Parts: sequence; C-alpha cells; structure tokens
Amino acid sequence: MKHGSYTLAMLLVLSLVVPGSDLFARDSEGTLEKIARTGEFLIGYRADSSPLSYENSDGEPSGYSVALCRRIAAGVKAHLGDKDIEVKFVRISGDDRISAIVEGKIDIECGSTTITLSRQELVDFSLPTFVTGATVLSLASSGIQSMSDLSGKKIGVAKDTTTVAQLEHHLKENLIDAEVVILADRTEAMTYLNRGGIDALASDQIVLIGQIIEALNPRQYSLMNEVFSYEPYGFVVRRNDADFRLVVNRALSQIYRSGQHAEIFYKWIGRTGIDVPPILAAMYQLSTMPE
Repeated sequence: MKHGSYTLAMLLVLSLVVPGSDLFARDSEGTLEKIARTGEFLIGYRADSSPLSYENSDGEPSGYSVALCRRIAAGVKAHLGDKDIEVKFVRISGDDRISAIVEGKIDIECGSTTITLSRQELVDFSLPTFVTGATVLSLASSGIQSMSDLSGKKIGVAKDTTTVAQLEHHLKENLIDAEVVILADRTEAMTYLNRGGIDALASDQIVLIGQIIEALNPRQYSLMNEVFSYEPYGFVVRRNDADFRLVVNRALSQIYRSGQHAEIFYKWIGRTGIDVPPILAAMYQLSTMPE
C-alpha cells in the first residue's frame, strides 16, 4: 500500500514537472542558443525613424541602424560557425519595441531607442550606436526660432518617448507656457503640424532630420538648432544575456575600430550634408575597445 502511494505521488510530480521542463529550459535559454536552435536571427526595426530605421520605396528595412545590425548579423553567424542562420527583419513600433524583446519576439531591436536606466530594469543595451538631442521642428512660416518662441504655442510629441518628459521638464524649468499635445506617433504629429493642429513638433534631432528628408517640400520646415536633452541610442537586447551582448558589442567595436562607421554614417545621414557631430565622434572613439 505504501509502495503504491509512493508511486502515485511520483507520477503526480512527474505530470507537473515534465510537461513544463521544456518551458523552463526555453526561459533559461540564451539568445545565441535560441538562434542556433531555431536557425533564425530576428532583427526588430522601425518603419518611422528615418534615417536610422525605416522602409525604403520597395518596403525593405533601411537606414543607419539597420546597416549596423546587418554587420552584427554577420558577427552572430561567424560566432555560431557552421550553423545555417537566416536573418529575418520584424517590423515593430515605438509602443512594442521593449515588450518585443522581453517576450522573445525579436532578438535585437535596431531603431532609435534611447538608453535609460528605467528601461534597463526590463532590458539591456548594446554599446552606444548614436548620440543626439531633442529639439523642435516647425513650419518655416511660423517664425519659431528658439524655445522661448514656443510660449503660448501647441507642441506635439509622440507618446511613450523620452522626449515627453524631457520637453515637459524643460518648459517648466524655463517658465515657457506652452501646451504639450501627446500624439500617437511621429506620422500623426507631422500631419497635425502640416494642417496647423500644432505649432511645432518635438523629437530627437536626427529623427526630425529624417522627417525633413522624406518631406515633399523640405524647405517649408525650420529645424531649431537648440537641443534640450541628451539622447544616447543603443540596440535593445535581452536583460542578463552577457554572451549575446558581447557578440553584439564585439561587432560594433570592430566597426568603429576599422572606420566602417564613417562609411555607414555618410551613406545614410551625411548624404544630407551633415558632418559627424563632435559628440558622436567622441562616442565612436570611446566605444572602440581593444580585443
């Protein structure tokens, strides 16, 4: 009787543990192991963050960040050796870029995401990939040239971006009485700006440059030189996955060390006549780590 009870108890335990054992294994599986098992490297990209991450006229992922991640993909393949790895690009939005990493829907996010301490409670970041600051875009006819000109104006900003808090803080600290209008994304914000629903659009300077590049009439816009925040970008990866993060950082450092970053910068950003800003040049130098 005792033996029968023991057997029954063991069967119950096994019925609870064994079916979930694969699940536990997957949860503890590193990104490199996942890529090797599935044969897929999933790169998340933004379609609305030109010139860093966007879709070209053929609907293909393009831009500065995407180009860097293609080099990282080569580094991942080299690290895994004889494994046959297919690189797949997954379109994501600003709303789900962090959750897509947390939930394992993508292996790395290559867009225009600012490295923040609060985000590092959920995910990790690669070495910095770009440095910019938030500023304001307006119609050239508006006469807006500085932040003080925004008093009494409506300023649009995309939700769930670091610019929201930075803008509100700057306005408060400088006693600028402007109305902050939270909008779904930059596409909606540009529509509001063009139709007069807002007087200006606040976002990261490099992203606003992308909006001007894509505009039918770039000369109708005025981009403020003044910046009111510090925005270091990095690629989002899973938290506490040191092995994968090392492969990513090794690839980035190799790009910076070899000078290939200059080629990538001038292809996607410098073509607009913009030179490498001093702060970005410093970032490249500081991220050039020896083997």
